[in-house]
Order: sequence, then C-alpha cells, then structure tokens
Amino acid sequence: MAFTVTKDTIIGDIMDADENTAPYFMEMGMHCLFCPSSRGETLEEACAVHGVSVDDMIAKLNAHFAG
Repeated sequence: MAFTVTKDTIIGDIMDADENTAPYFMEMGMHCLFCPSSRGETLEEACAVHGVSVDDMIAKLNAHFAG
C-alpha cells in the first residue's frame, strides 16, 4: 500500500516513511525536522507556522511517494 499524505499526517510519520522527503521540509524553512516537537506536528500545523500552502505540500509529498 502506498503512503498517502493528508493535512493531518504527522511530520514524524512522513519522515519515518521516507527520510528522502526532508528536502521538501527544508525548502519551506523547517530546519528542525528531527527535533521531537516538530516530529509531532501535523503537516497542516507545520505549513501554517512556516507560511506555506498545505495543499501544495500535500501535492509535492504525494507525488514523491507515488514515485
């Protein structure tokens, strides 16, 4: 089964599924990917804090996981 990202997906779960997604988060200014607090945020929360469209991030990440 393919991994699907939604606005409610936890950052830690995305990173655990594929650490190669790190550049997507780094691009939006999220440089604390491996700290416990950021790993517990939802994608929507992280995008809101960093001023990034959650819909754009969902599209990028799901394209990544689709291969």
